[in-house]
Amino acid sequence: MKAWFESLEERERLFVVAAAIVLAIALFYLAIWMPLDRGQRNLATSIETWRDSLAELRVLKPAIGKTGPNRNAPADVSESLVVIVDNTLRERGLYNSLQRSQPTTTNGIRVEFENVAFDDLVLWLGDLSSSYGLQVQSGSFSAASEQNDGRVNSSLTLER
Repeated sequence: MKAWFESLEERERLFVVAAAIVLAIALFYLAIWMPLDRGQRNLATSIETWRDSLAELRVLKPAIGKTGPNRNAPADVSESLVVIVDNTLRERGLYNSLQRSQPTTTNGIRVEFENVAFDDLVLWLGDLSSSYGLQVQSGSFSAASEQNDGRVNSSLTLER
């Protein structure tokens, strides 16, 4: 390669050196600089997105704290499931929709509702999960009637 380069005229050597420098700069820009720059811009955009999301969540924190379950009083998980279900249904105003509740195992209970507001039922289930560790093992839902949008008949099996 060195012999070939030295066999070139002065003007051709200058042209080859200039082309090599331009090629080296182009490769540096395309292979190193552009990916790093693109990654930095993506990271900056991601940080801004997370910062905006966090600001929106901070605004919601006081509202969530007021509507969530009572976090000051620890839940007595040693109570019987019938008592827990009865008390929490009364707190949520769902007791009138309860048709039947019966224990299934030492750690389970089956509850049946008629014409209950679906949103309230889901919030009640969230309370049971977070405060007492009860989880839905099986369930069925059907529309209560065509006139009552958002109301369901439900049968749920809950277990610890």
